[in-house]
Amino acid sequence: MSFAKLLLATAALLTAAQPVAAQAAVPGEAAPAPPGSAPDLYRPQDKLEEGLWMEMEDAERGLKTSQLIIRDPALNQYVRGVLCRTVGQVQCANIRLYLVRTPNFNAATAPNGAMQVWSGLLLRVQNEAQLSAVLAHEYVHFEKRHSLTLYREAKSKSAAAAWLAFTGIGLIASFGLLGSIFKFSREQEREADLVGLQKLAAAGYDTREAAVIWEQLREEMDATAAARGTKSRKDKTGGLYATHPPSAERVAYLRQAAQELPGVPGETGGQRYRAAMAAWWPVFVDDQLKMNDFGASAFLLASIAKSGEHSSWIDYANGELYRRRALAGDLDQADRAYSTAIAGGDDLPELWRGRGLARLKLGEAAEGRADLKEYLARSPNAGDRDVIMLMSGGNE
Repeated sequence: MSFAKLLLATAALLTAAQPVAAQAAVPGEAAPAPPGSAPDLYRPQDKLEEGLWMEMEDAERGLKTSQLIIRDPALNQYVRGVLCRTVGQVQCANIRLYLVRTPNFNAATAPNGAMQVWSGLLLRVQNEAQLSAVLAHEYVHFEKRHSLTLYREAKSKSAAAAWLAFTGIGLIASFGLLGSIFKFSREQEREADLVGLQKLAAAGYDTREAAVIWEQLREEMDATAAARGTKSRKDKTGGLYATHPPSAERVAYLRQAAQELPGVPGETGGQRYRAAMAAWWPVFVDDQLKMNDFGASAFLLASIAKSGEHSSWIDYANGELYRRRALAGDLDQADRAYSTAIAGGDDLPELWRGRGLARLKLGEAAEGRADLKEYLARSPNAGDRDVIMLMSGGNE
């Protein structure tokens, strides 16, 4: 990996977050600017930036063809609509938005305007206001040219650190320089939070929701720790290389700033968010379950249900959660979750598959095989048809 690529990857990590006019639906495509206006495009200012720009454009070409990109026009249009409402139509035209299917909480914006939003983030935010807060934060990084400033800072101080090591002054001085780089990044994060909060308010969203995101992440870390019998990492700062403010500090200053801004309470857009996410939540939840983090997964499912969304796939996800863990009593709980959905009239075929597999493990062979046959009848073209056919006893 070249030095420029290494710094580009670092910059992306350091800047992570950690109804409107018609928008472009193609992933990565910028929204059209209103007639008569011109996007305020950001371009490289010197040879140093030009080199970084070339690296980023090469990386973006690879991103465009990635199998992880979510190409659903409706979901792309919705997220871009929230972005454009938050930062403005002309400003939004500078951004090429990519929705990436990966279950972790993250978003990042490169200095050339390529913004990534990961599906794990979409699973965790619960309304438009929370999504707007993250998008505003990322846009401020772009608007304030934070990545480019950080790149110059790192480039300069890395060279200084190398010189100090070469002259024998020692590793301690080098670590001091690196520490100042990461401190600088934390200051950028705070600016992105607070300026982003102003954009949130101007868009008419409830600014109090920005702090809620970090409160939920802290609670999720507690849930992970409780399930694993370990100490929660919610107050870990990462030591020397901590690039973001501690989450407790972040919650505190976001709460305070929200109260000082006009328009509280504003709009949350919860119903619109749930409608936009309805088709994708089951997919994102399944990705989350594959992380084998029982505590976090159980917490997220409870949070989603509490937010007002409850349908067959939540019962299915709860069933899958307990069936996959399969500790004492889990299979019975999984059976109840699947059965609750089926009794309520839900017709998701996977409910019968999940219940059938749970019942086979419980020793209820006849009932389990009957459920698996029902699954195949309801989903004749299932990708796992051959395996399930064998487990169900075939054509007996």
